[in-house]
Amino acid sequence: MYEHHHRWYSPRLGRDIDVLAFGTRGYPVILFPTSMGRYYENKDFKLLDSVAWFVDNGLVKIYCPDSIDEVSWYNKNIHPADRVRNHIWYDQMIRHELVPLAQRETGVGRVATAGAAFDIRDQVDGHYNDDVYFNNPLDFLPDAHNPHFQDMFVVLGTGTHDMCWDANEKLAGILRQKGIQHWLDVRHEAPHDWPAWREMFPHYLSLIN
Repeated sequence: MYEHHHRWYSPRLGRDIDVLAFGTRGYPVILFPTSMGRYYENKDFKLLDSVAWFVDNGLVKIYCPDSIDEVSWYNKNIHPADRVRNHIWYDQMIRHELVPLAQRETGVGRVATAGAAFDIRDQVDGHYNDDVYFNNPLDFLPDAHNPHFQDMFVVLGTGTHDMCWDANEKLAGILRQKGIQHWLDVRHEAPHDWPAWREMFPHYLSLIN
């Protein structure tokens, strides 16, 4: 696979950000690392190898950004409000810096995301404010209204041995109530681990059109 390392100074984060990109063209996919993971994690754990066919044939171009978990969700030395605020700056970097880069390089207006978590209550030690609410889909989605919801397709990949199975079921229920197109893929005995994800990811990329 063609691989390129992007690095730039992010004014929103006040620091350099690293992104590994795989491929030369195709539908842009932003693939996040796991908790406390780095931008090279998905490559090191062979998740990229599992979808090499899609990349090499120009169907997708995959962008793997670094995380800032060490100063947001997993920084227990700062107040939870500051953890959420730091994550918001990360979200702004993705939206206003990485997404435009991916759109420019691929010429595709829409962008897919993969590997994103959607329940952050355990990371805020009981703290709750509007920032927590609007960064926790299980909270804000039930009352949210957006015409773009009708253009979305959400895949929730989990397994019967996955600690996140229950959260996936809850989100699927909300998506169903909102009429948002989705697929809850619960795989028998699949764990919350790389072997399961290496089986899931190629299947999910095959659904992009």
